[in-house]
Amino acid sequence: MVLMYLFTKPVILVRSAELVHRIMITDFSSFNGRGMYTNEQHDPMTVNILTLDGPKWRSLRTKLSPAFSSGQLKQMLGTIDNVAQKFMDYLGTELKDGKAHRLNIKNLTTTYAVDAIGSVIFGLDIDSFTNPRNEFRILTEQIFNEGNILQKLYMMMYFVYQPIMRILSFLGIKDPVTYGLRDIIKRTIEHREMNNVVRKDVLQIMMEMRDSLSLDMIASNAFIFYLAGSESTASSIAFTIYEMAMHSDIYRRAQNEVDETLRKFNLKPQDCLTYEALKTLRKYPILPYFIRKCNKDYVVPDTDFTIDKDTTVILPIMAIHRDAEYFPQPMEYKPERYDTSHLDYEPMAYMPFGEGPRLCIGQRLGLFNVKMALVKLLANFHIEPLPRKEVEYKFHFMELLFSIKKRV
Repeated sequence: MVLMYLFTKPVILVRSAELVHRIMITDFSSFNGRGMYTNEQHDPMTVNILTLDGPKWRSLRTKLSPAFSSGQLKQMLGTIDNVAQKFMDYLGTELKDGKAHRLNIKNLTTTYAVDAIGSVIFGLDIDSFTNPRNEFRILTEQIFNEGNILQKLYMMMYFVYQPIMRILSFLGIKDPVTYGLRDIIKRTIEHREMNNVVRKDVLQIMMEMRDSLSLDMIASNAFIFYLAGSESTASSIAFTIYEMAMHSDIYRRAQNEVDETLRKFNLKPQDCLTYEALKTLRKYPILPYFIRKCNKDYVVPDTDFTIDKDTTVILPIMAIHRDAEYFPQPMEYKPERYDTSHLDYEPMAYMPFGEGPRLCIGQRLGLFNVKMALVKLLANFHIEPLPRKEVEYKFHFMELLFSIKKRV
């Protein structure tokens, strides 16, 4: 453990995968919250499943879980497949001359992710491939635009430093991007209620809980699902394609798996490429760290060290995922390490979606979106890296989500 300061607030950085595992699962009762800023009265978009703690969080989690059940996900597969097919149709048009083309994969996967998440969360046919300047795509670019420093500072304070957020709230300063998306969500809800429109999506399930969920609560949670789902889906696909292109043997095996699964065994796309998706999320986790707040004095097992109540604890997931103690040759992209017949890693240390009661509620939906796009890409196109030793990439130093700065 490392004691450090986040601005003026002392925090503890936990480097032991075993202790991280205990904090998220075994001793969850001592670390059941994140201690994030919420203000239901003056800033309702700060109140959602990500920020709430204690009984309020547990109640909301119980209400929202049916939106991501196996049955609900099966109903969404057709929608995801349609969006992925539009992705393929767009690429087919761009590559119709049959020649090799240089493509910005991250831009393409972002377009797919915006449409896929927009469809399954809001039931909207966004079609960013033919209309790239739609409201959702513009707002997404504003959220993840590296030049939007003020917006990024706002998001950082929202997650890690409540005093600044209280001052901003007192001054009536709110994030315009967040509330821009809230307006879209509210218009969609009002349109459905006025016209008796019913769709098979996450928003519809939340609308059916209007007796217990306010319009602002629905909008805030829909925003979090969209924010977490769009960039994570886009980056996961882009990183997987990048690693496959840099490892031709893995790429060929993946293509063969897709061909055999879809043509010989007539299975569905979500049955393919599980190892590829898992290994990408190890090396490039969606969130590089998790935050927990200690809600009662906690004595670290086998030590005399006490984590005091109200102390913020940082769990550095990416550092653990890249630690040779838990993953031999951590920077190697090795699909075989996840083969259940001979695991070559410490399972306790693998936690890209978190663990325990606060495990990411949308993890299966995210994997479906990623695997659907990868399967269709491998089944229809051949991918190669640019003719240089290695494709370079850098990362936003101010991002909360793990995203690419220099596009792959």
